[in-house]
Amino acid sequence: MQGRKQQRDQIPTPVATNRRDWEFEPLDKNSFTPMYFQIQTQLLKMIQSGRLRAGDSLPSEEELSRIYRVSRMTSRQALQVLKSQGFATRHKGQGSFVSQPRVEKDITHLRGFTAEMQALGIKATSRVLEAETSPAPAEVASQFGIAVNAPIYRLLRLRLADGLPVAIEEIRLPLERFPGVEKLDFSRLSLYQTLRERYGIRVSRADEILEARAATRREAELLEVKARASLLVISRTLWSTDGLPVETALSAYRGDRYRAVLQIPATAIE
Repeated sequence: MQGRKQQRDQIPTPVATNRRDWEFEPLDKNSFTPMYFQIQTQLLKMIQSGRLRAGDSLPSEEELSRIYRVSRMTSRQALQVLKSQGFATRHKGQGSFVSQPRVEKDITHLRGFTAEMQALGIKATSRVLEAETSPAPAEVASQFGIAVNAPIYRLLRLRLADGLPVAIEEIRLPLERFPGVEKLDFSRLSLYQTLRERYGIRVSRADEILEARAATRREAELLEVKARASLLVISRTLWSTDGLPVETALSAYRGDRYRAVLQIPATAIE
């Protein structure tokens, strides 16, 4: 009888929330794995399997406590871990919600935004903020190896993933190498695909500099983040196989949606 009673106590009672019945596995309270981590793991599996999608509400601390018969502190810790990992956000007075998935940017491979999103099964779109031609200042002319005041094309775009603004990208191209590029619509075209297919550019390498900084007021508005939110900023110069610099770019990514990943071979460990 006592064994049956303990078994019944371990079975969570489904609690309706967000117009669905939650079905959770019982916690192993004899395990060395902390209970908050077991709860967090179950929620994460539901997110990764698609049972919970971006924008869906998560059970509240009270609901998790009632489902698992654990303390509010344990429930709160499970939700906080999901938030710290970028899988959840909390809205004051409304509760916790599933976030858009965080994008891991492999900086050892050169890939455009559109290709990055396609590889993750995410729909990439762009909004052109500014597109103009102007004389190259001395610094930009030096970067491209062109004459000062030679025409350059500048393109500023807001990049979106499944409709969520995640990056602001500013690129410059020397017009003498890309005639007619200013007439193209880069709200629907991939820049790198255009350079490859229309202009025959083959890329050999990219020189990049990564840094973290706070968002400006305009960047925060465009990316729909809080003022002074953390951004991952990448400055890039793209080189063709014939040794010419073909593009300079400055991309500012939302810090809560992006993180840079670098794999380094262990050639020597001492």
